[in-house]
This record gives sequence, C-alpha cells and structure tokens, in this order.
Amino acid sequence: MDNSFVQIVLLMLIAVVSVAVFKRIHLPPILAYLFAGIIAGPSGISLFAHPEDMHLLAEIGIVFLLFSLGLEFSLPKLLAMRSLVFGAGLMQMLTTTVLGCVVVLLVTEVSVSAAIVMGGMLALSSTAIVIKQVTEMGILNNVRTQLAVSILLFQDMAVVPFLIVIPLLSGGDSSSLAWALSLALIKGVVVVAVLMSVGKWLLPWVFREVARTRTDELFVLTTILVALLAGGLTYAFGLSMALGAFLAGMMLGESQYKYQLEADIRPFRDILMGLFFATVGMQLEMSVLFEYWYWMVLGVALLMVTKVVLVRISASLFAISNVDAWSAGIKLCQVGEFSFVIAALANTHGVITPTQSSVIVCIGVISMALTPFLIEKSLGIAQWLAPDRRALEGQEQAIFEAEDVSQHVVICGFGRVGQSVARMLDMEDVDYVVVDVDPIRVHESRSAGEPVIFGDATQKDILLNASVVNAKLVLITFSDAEKAKLVIDAARQCREDIDVMVRTHRDAELDALYKAGASQVVPELQEGSLMLISQVMHYAGIPMSRILKRVREERKGRYDHLHGFYPGETTEISYGTMDKLEFIHAVVLGADAFAIGRTISELEKLTDKVKIKSLRRGAVDYEPEQWSQVFDPGDVIVIAGKPRRVERAERYLLEGD
Repeated sequence: MDNSFVQIVLLMLIAVVSVAVFKRIHLPPILAYLFAGIIAGPSGISLFAHPEDMHLLAEIGIVFLLFSLGLEFSLPKLLAMRSLVFGAGLMQMLTTTVLGCVVVLLVTEVSVSAAIVMGGMLALSSTAIVIKQVTEMGILNNVRTQLAVSILLFQDMAVVPFLIVIPLLSGGDSSSLAWALSLALIKGVVVVAVLMSVGKWLLPWVFREVARTRTDELFVLTTILVALLAGGLTYAFGLSMALGAFLAGMMLGESQYKYQLEADIRPFRDILMGLFFATVGMQLEMSVLFEYWYWMVLGVALLMVTKVVLVRISASLFAISNVDAWSAGIKLCQVGEFSFVIAALANTHGVITPTQSSVIVCIGVISMALTPFLIEKSLGIAQWLAPDRRALEGQEQAIFEAEDVSQHVVICGFGRVGQSVARMLDMEDVDYVVVDVDPIRVHESRSAGEPVIFGDATQKDILLNASVVNAKLVLITFSDAEKAKLVIDAARQCREDIDVMVRTHRDAELDALYKAGASQVVPELQEGSLMLISQVMHYAGIPMSRILKRVREERKGRYDHLHGFYPGETTEISYGTMDKLEFIHAVVLGADAFAIGRTISELEKLTDKVKIKSLRRGAVDYEPEQWSQVFDPGDVIVIAGKPRRVERAERYLLEGD
C-alpha cells in the first residue's frame, strides 16, 4: 500500500480521536486539530517528513473561509465599515509592529530589518480562528465582532507588503524595494478592479445558468471553482489567495444565491480548515519550547496583553464603547496564521534565524490554543475591565440559554412555518425556544432578538439545551418525515410523556409518524382543505357547532373523507405563489452607516420600500411607534418586504442611496 495513503489515514484517525476526546471534555475542535498536528508532527511520531508540503492544501481551507466571510460582507456593508478597516486596522497594525520591533531590538541582537519583520509577524492575528469561532457562536453581527473583523481585513491586506519586501531585504537595494512596492500597488488595484467587475456582471449570470440546470453537483463544483480561481488570480499577481476569495464572495454576497453558496462551500471549508490547524500544530517544535519555555511564556503573556491594549487604544478614536473595544482586543490578541508564512519566507531568505522562526511559531501556536477560550469569555472580561450598563445587556454565548424557561413550546425548524407559529405564540405571550441548523437563519433571527439555538434537533443534547424536559410541546415544522422520526425519538428519550406535534406536507406519512410516537400529525394539504371546507360550510349557513364537530371527526378519522379523487388532465402542483413571498431581515448599523444619527422620520424612503417590524438596542425591542431617538452604532432594524425591496432598503440604511 502506498505510504502517503497510510500517512493520510493515520492523520485522519488522530484527528477524529482528538476531536471526539476534546468535545467530550467541552473543548473546541480547533484545539483538537492543533493537538493532532503536534502528535503527527516532528515533535511527535513524525508522520510527515516535510509538513510544509501540506501547506498549500491547508491554505485552500483559508481560501474557502474567506470566501464564506465575503458572502457575509456585501459591498455596502464593507463601505459602511471603511473607517474601521482603514482607520482602526491601520493604527493597530502600525502601533503593534513598531512596538514589537522596538522590543525585539532591545532583547535580542538582530538587524533592524529582521526586527521589523518580527514585529509585523507579532502584529497579525488569526483570521481563521476568530472568524470560525464567532460564526459558530452566532455573534458575527454585533459591534465588537465587526470591529475585530475590520482589523483582520486590514491585516490580511498588510501581509502583501511583507511578502514582497522580505526577499529584497537580504539584497539591501532600496530602489528595488520601492519599485517592488509600487508595482504591487498597481497590481493590487488592477486585480481588485477585475474581480469586482467579474463578480458584479459575470458571476451572477454564470450561477443563474447553472441553477437552471437543477444539478446540485454542478452548482457545488462551480462554487468551488469560483473560489479557487479568485484566489489563484490574486496569487498570480503576488497577492494573498485569501484576499481574492474574499472579494469574490463579497460580490456574490449581494446575489440571490448567497445562502446556497455558503451551504455548498461549508463542508469543504470545515474539513480543510481542520487540516490547516493540524499543519499549524505540526510546526510546534517541542525541543525549542523546552529550551526557551520561560521566554515563551513571558512572550505570550506580554504579547496578548499588549495587543489587547493597542486595539483598545486604536478603537477609542472611532466612537467605539470601552466594552466593545476591550472585547475586540481580546479576540485579536493571538498570533495569526500568516505569521507562519512570513516566518518561513524570512527564514528561507536569511532575514531571521531558524531558532528565531521556531520561537515565534511556538508563541503563535500557544496563543492560538488559548484563543477559543478567550473569545468565549471576551465579553465578560471586557465588562470586568470597563463596566458599562449598556453593554451588560448583550452576551456572547455559544448557545441560547434556556434553563430558566418552562411551560414553553420547543419549535424544531425556523423556516416560514416555524416563524409563523412563533409570531402567533408571541402575540399570546406564550414562551418558545427555537432549534434550527441553518447558521444564516440563526444569525438573522438572533440579531432580531429571537430565542434560537443553533443545532440539529435530532440530537438529544440540543433538545436538553432547549429545556425540553420543562416544555409543554415539541413542534416539528420541517416536512422531512425520516428526520422527524429521529426528533421524536430524541424528545421521548429526554421526557417520555412530552407531547410532540409534527407538520407534514401530505398525509402519506401519517401512520408512520404516529407509530414513531407523534402525539399529533398535521398534514398541510388536508388541513388547508379543512379550513376551506369550514369556510364554505359557514357561508352555506351551517351552524358553527356542526362545522367544528365535522372538523374534529375528520381529524379523528385521519381525514378519511378527503381521500379518493377523480383524476383529471391537469395536476395541481402548488398552492402558493412566489410573488406573495415576504422576507424578514435584521440590519445591523455599523459606525459609518447612513442611518447613524438620524431618526425614523428622517429616513422617509425606508417606509416606502419595506415595513419596519421592530427596532432593537442591546437586549431591548421597540415597536416603531415607540422609537423617537436617533440611531447609534450597533442598533438593529428589523425590516420586512419582498426580497429585492429588502436588499434596496438595507443599501439605503447603510449607504443612503
């Protein structure tokens, strides 16, 4: 058997066991992949003789991650964040690089050029870890995370000059250095213009034609190809692959296919990101760690504290609250994955020594290992550093906490049916907790203040998190009968006497769902017919008591009189029309959004396009008629309307056009 095949299988085995063990002790998967890399790397069993050979494959994981991030950041949203990206991001990068350079010169005997490179490596933060963690926690759309993402975007752009300068530092030719930087700037402008043009005019047409084929495989392949081509284009111009993928995703983020694109890319992204973190772990040299452990512990502590303080100072110039600034700094206090790329390049060209490179890599791996814990606790630490009553209203938690809820309804699935049920329950002051597996929907609904847990409702632990043992009812709103049976079984394991109601499209699965343990099965088609029949009978003069009795009998008899129809030439294939479709969307106002400093009455164009459902500041929801103040950064406006009108309304709130 080929040796490389055995190596890959062994790496997968180590990763699977590590993730399973770490999840059992409630540690994030990122740490499991780092641990698997250490075991498989030179400091462990030396599974791969040259771990750097896997770097390109692992970097594709970052490409997919940045492509997904670009789907979240449409061009209007990015423009609304421009002051944070080029203001706070630039200031953080400069101050951290300069301070790191000074410290390196004071404690080591290196050249100025080496100190600058090392300072730049320490200034970078991990886009991969931060974005993955905040996405899983569902906190991507709050102000503190937006600040962190803005700084990360600038850092990714700042990597490019380092990659250009390092090969020239050994030569010492200043004219060559200036020419290379000027050429890189020109290339950057050209490639960004090309990608934005292609993304705006060509890619929507491509995906429209692919979607018409109704072939899932073709759509997935096209998505992967677009992400890789965009990354390859920027790489060919000497820029970061991740930057090209981000731009391509950002252009497609305004298309109607953004949710499907994100869903298609997610499995590949998560697998390759796991490989990336494993390669990071492989770069940790235990011999260097043991030899310089005291310097590394001190270096990690000083680095993380310093980066937190510098982000706090950088954010203070842009009207960011103290709590949000501290929280963003805690998220960004680690060393980034691109620091490893710079370290390898600088070592190759003799700018820094192998020992110096290994020390920085070790510091980076240790800081990365601490990051998931720090991100989860970032808000609590920030509130301790700068108590702020307004900020105490928001919490960054991995899941919605439902321990204090009782006598509520657990809604499994938050599509149109689940949301309609939730609105009616809310009108009657009935508590509910939602479980949904769609991350985009969870982010949107959480931003609007809905009690939503991200997770698979077929898993017992997820239902326990929804406090199913104290619930009145479990409602299954999705029409997948096989998955519904798994949810019924999981709910019965949590509490044997819980009532479980299942919604299904037709009554073909009626008996199977009752046998699986459902208390009530509601087939949409038959129930819609019953509602129509009851209205007809009412207008025909039949007393309401007889109508209700007839409806109860039909339900008890499993809709017996609603079966057996005369076939015709035509078949009714739908009972709804797409032109009645209405979207609900939560718009989070950034620091540079057009709506900041204005009242609802000053945004008169908004109500011409959509309906304002509610407004949210912190954890408090307001009805539109209750809102009289001006909008501040971080406020959430929940709007409803047809998809294109919702898109135009968001653009108006962010840009003003």
